Amino acid sequence: MTILGHIDLDELSATLRQRGLDGWLIYDFHDSNPIARRMLGRAGMLTRRVFIWLPAVGPPQLIVSRIDHSAIGDFAGELNPYTTWQELHQLLTALVGGRRVAMEISPQNAVPYLDLVPAGVTELLERLGVTLASSAPLVSQFSSQWTAAEIEDHRKSAEHLAAIARATLTRVIGQVGEVGEVEVQRGVLEAMARAGLETDDPPIVAFAAHSADPHYAPTEATDRTLAAGDVVLLDLWGRSSPDTVWADQTWMGHAGGAPPDEVVRVWEAVRDARDAVVERLRSAAAAGESLSGADLDNVSRGLITERGYGAAFTHRTGHSIDLELHGSGPHLDDFETHDVRELLPGVAFSVEPGVYLTGRFGMRSEINVVMGGSGPEVTPMSPQIDLII
Repeated sequence: MTILGHIDLDELSATLRQRGLDGWLIYDFHDSNPIARRMLGRAGMLTRRVFIWLPAVGPPQLIVSRIDHSAIGDFAGELNPYTTWQELHQLLTALVGGRRVAMEISPQNAVPYLDLVPAGVTELLERLGVTLASSAPLVSQFSSQWTAAEIEDHRKSAEHLAAIARATLTRVIGQVGEVGEVEVQRGVLEAMARAGLETDDPPIVAFAAHSADPHYAPTEATDRTLAAGDVVLLDLWGRSSPDTVWADQTWMGHAGGAPPDEVVRVWEAVRDARDAVVERLRSAAAAGESLSGADLDNVSRGLITERGYGAAFTHRTGHSIDLELHGSGPHLDDFETHDVRELLPGVAFSVEPGVYLTGRFGMRSEINVVMGGSGPEVTPMSPQIDLII
């Protein structure tokens, strides 16, 4: 068995032949393609164009500039260095000219996370006689799948995040008039650092009407002090190192006594929509049924619409997670995009339905799901059930 990144190349070769493909060509320039980074397993950025050629028959090939040659570590195949653009074109012609090739393209930009090849590159390859196909099923099967080590690492990160969220909300909802969003955000970052978690951006801490903005970012200028009756939204994400996968969660709270009936109704709608997605995954696994991300988006969106809040659910149900927080695998989306990629064993994603009543409050409940061979695994182990923790 030959491995590139964490891909079994023998399995990939068999899949390529089954799909009638001569190979998979992965293009990258200045880290524009996270799939290439996952394949090469390197830390630094390559400064020139690079192509990874994974043929149905034969060893992997890497086309790389001589300037970047020393930045490539162990590669399970053959290196093809170039200096001039003429050499680059000659190498591409020799390797892929006239062949049927999968690349990270998405017809009509249907899935932007997968549409990673510039128009000029596709134009060049088509001039060389290449017939292009989307690598979407290959990305799901070989690039976005988590390893056993990544799953275990994610479980630990997820439980750390859940503990931080519960402790933060339990404390904060009793500090009416005493605490602001920025202070809470700072405390969450400190707790994450103590737990050994890194993040690329600070967590979202949103009180009252700010929670109705899905991507609100508290600043000193917008900071709100907690008031009685405020809804509190805490969205936090982290991982233990740059070489592993993310955990991503959203938790809710309410300050100043029992929440009003409408707040409870909205909370129950997003919680029940979240749980309906998980139940649909479990029933499909038991029946041997395949599902797409679009299927699950329709499950959660249908329930929230039935509860009367469909117009206030303004984003997809969930996003792929891998080495990127918003990964290249299937998203739970038939709203922003039409993502019909199959949810294969090994892929992972968030489930985060939301309702946002502009100028008043918003609710989101977010968990993560890893698709196992026998069905979905939910993290954290104990998702939020009640609005008041």
